[in-house]
Amino acid sequence: MNILLSNDDGYFAPGLNCLYQYLAREHQVTVVAPDRNCSGASNSLTLEVPIRVKETEQGFHSVTGTPTDCVHVGTYHIMQEAPDIVIAGINTGANLGDDVLYSGTVAAAMEGRSLGFPAIAVSLLGRGHQCRHYETAAQAVVRILERLKDNPLPSDNILNVNVPDLPPEEIAGYRLTRLGSRHRADTIVPAEDPKGRRVYWLGPTPGAQDESEGTDFHAVENGYISITPITVDLTAYDCFEQVGEWMSEL
Repeated sequence: MNILLSNDDGYFAPGLNCLYQYLAREHQVTVVAPDRNCSGASNSLTLEVPIRVKETEQGFHSVTGTPTDCVHVGTYHIMQEAPDIVIAGINTGANLGDDVLYSGTVAAAMEGRSLGFPAIAVSLLGRGHQCRHYETAAQAVVRILERLKDNPLPSDNILNVNVPDLPPEEIAGYRLTRLGSRHRADTIVPAEDPKGRRVYWLGPTPGAQDESEGTDFHAVENGYISITPITVDLTAYDCFEQVGEWMSEL
């Protein structure tokens, strides 16, 4: 397969490098990733300054833009042929539930899908900012790719994959899941800069609110690899009738 590989942690991230090593054994892999950590970038684009691309010693393409920029530039200006699939990751840390709204990893995959390519986002759930078993997630991606060859993703769907930070032999299996949700908590930490001016830091990610059976939270907590299909089409079709009723009075 001809694969475009990106992430939001930067081209130097251990998860991306591990996944590249696994994918490059069987596939043609082009790496186009940010030149810095872009966690939380979501689907943002760089509009006010030019985007620059530099080729690294490994042959990766380092981009002064967001994960979404990387997929655009990689698809249309770096790759000689269009990718068969876009893969984003391996992210250091979870992308569960509401995280998908903010995640640059998921955004890279969604951009690939919006451009017409199948896409996967994959994350490894370490403690804090530490992860150990990237190979577990890389092996999971390889297995998922094998299945997708004969079972391609439906149009407008991506797969959001979250992997417990465990050795492969301790993984309980795979679970098809829905997105859970996190608590609506104020995690902002007020502080002062060296000149005594008020500043704010975004604090730790809130814990799970909906972690019931069937959610991505529940699956990974019990040692399973969570696979959640996500639709790129955000239209709320189930609201059409309700909204249509009051719109008729406008």
